[in-house]
Amino acid sequence: MNRQIPSQVEPLPALTGEPVIPANIDRRSFLIRNAVIGAAAVMTGSTWTLEARAAQAAREAAAPKLGASPLSPDLNVVKKSKGPVMTILEEFYKVGPGPSSSHTIGPMRITYDFYQRCQKLPGAQLSKATGLKVHLYGSLSATGKGHGTERAALAGLIGKEPATVDPLFLDEMIAKPDQTYPVKLGDKTFNLSLKDIIYDEPKGEFPHPNTMTCKLVAGDQVVHELEYYSPGGGFYEWKGYTPPKKGQPKYPYATMKELRQHAEKNKLSIAQLMMANEVAVSGKSEADIHAFLDKIANAMLATVKAGLSVKEGLLPGPIKLQAKAATVYERAQDDIYQSDKAIALVSAFALAASEENARGHLVITAPTGGSAGVMPAIVYALVNSPRKLPMEKLREGLLAGAAIGYLCKHNATLSGAEGGCQSEIGVASAMTAAFIAQVMDSSPLIIENAAESALEHHLGMTCDPVAGYVQVPCIERCAFGAVKAWTAFLVATNEIASRHRVDLDTTITTLADTGRDMSARYKETSEAGLAANLVLC
Repeated sequence: MNRQIPSQVEPLPALTGEPVIPANIDRRSFLIRNAVIGAAAVMTGSTWTLEARAAQAAREAAAPKLGASPLSPDLNVVKKSKGPVMTILEEFYKVGPGPSSSHTIGPMRITYDFYQRCQKLPGAQLSKATGLKVHLYGSLSATGKGHGTERAALAGLIGKEPATVDPLFLDEMIAKPDQTYPVKLGDKTFNLSLKDIIYDEPKGEFPHPNTMTCKLVAGDQVVHELEYYSPGGGFYEWKGYTPPKKGQPKYPYATMKELRQHAEKNKLSIAQLMMANEVAVSGKSEADIHAFLDKIANAMLATVKAGLSVKEGLLPGPIKLQAKAATVYERAQDDIYQSDKAIALVSAFALAASEENARGHLVITAPTGGSAGVMPAIVYALVNSPRKLPMEKLREGLLAGAAIGYLCKHNATLSGAEGGCQSEIGVASAMTAAFIAQVMDSSPLIIENAAESALEHHLGMTCDPVAGYVQVPCIERCAFGAVKAWTAFLVATNEIASRHRVDLDTTITTLADTGRDMSARYKETSEAGLAANLVLC
């Protein structure tokens, strides 16, 4: 059918030849902006000359966009998709302070690394030093205040590590912002404070949205300097980074299709295959790996328990958000319908862990700080229920969950600043769906289907933390991510598995594509969405 253009609306005037695109302006961005301006002119009845339209398009195309610059091809996080998955458990499941793996744990690991490097510098260099400085860029600068980035960065500089830092120490930094802390390098001791952590340019062309520079200085002179990147999940790398040498996986895979083929051909569960690869790549024994997984599972249980113990009170920051995990938990006990009670309890457990994250207390990246309530909620629910899952089953679930997380990291991203919240809550929900399916002894195909469904139904989720704090909408999103994981498992285990239409690899590719296409305003910049519309009094 030929559709008629209403007479009161004039069609967009045709360009007489292609507009001249100024030098150093991205052609695609220019043409898109040119078309959008023209369309807006038609709808509003305004008049633009072709020249004025082209000039405005050029200005908009050239305007700096927060976190919008393409990732540097030199980053290992970009190169990683070549070859098999090489991530190991100790890199993936990390214990550290909230509220963010990329903005808190990552920066603390980075500055601790820099501190260790400085300790190894020649005495002649150290003798000149007068202090240490950290410059935060991109998303780290834009939302670092709400993520406690400056506290984390300072803690690393004075020798604190994420897994062992006392959260009370970080709380002290909030209470005493002018406090100084002695740092010894070589024969010299000098005092550092939060003033040494500098919120630098939030907008610009950076190798990664989460870029930071650490400097050892002598007055205005730089003695030693290194540029770092925090790509999500507590991972970090630096300019010129080379991945550490590892063993080769017994069952190499870069896609879920390859992983499942290995499992089915060798009659292995996903957990068994992952254990075989972990031994081969890490060089550790099964006993060592079991001990690590036990530590992670117990930390998840402890985090939920700690969150439930806080009856009331405001979470840190300007939002004035009341903690509610304990209230939801207590009121759920009165539900007369077991199905309602189960959903409410899982939600309460997720809220509990996520509120601990918001307090800056120790959480587990599964895969990030912002999503640290999803998997622990299910772990806690399955242990503290009639199922009473033993540690052996929890280990299996954590291995299967890691398989999904590894694939998302390998072929997409775990960073909200790079891919939006779909890369955090979405991946966490997919990991958790795989966890449930594995502990229920499901087949590799059902595990894939469950993970796929959970991830698919988070695609497009933006990251718009209000005031830059990991609270609204982040805390409740963990509850929804946990419930969605359970729903995904129930659908996957009750459908005819071979009829599941979408495979996990397709959905992970879509995750990556959607992250690239998403406006930078919705990728952990607090420039849009709820962050722009929720008014704080």
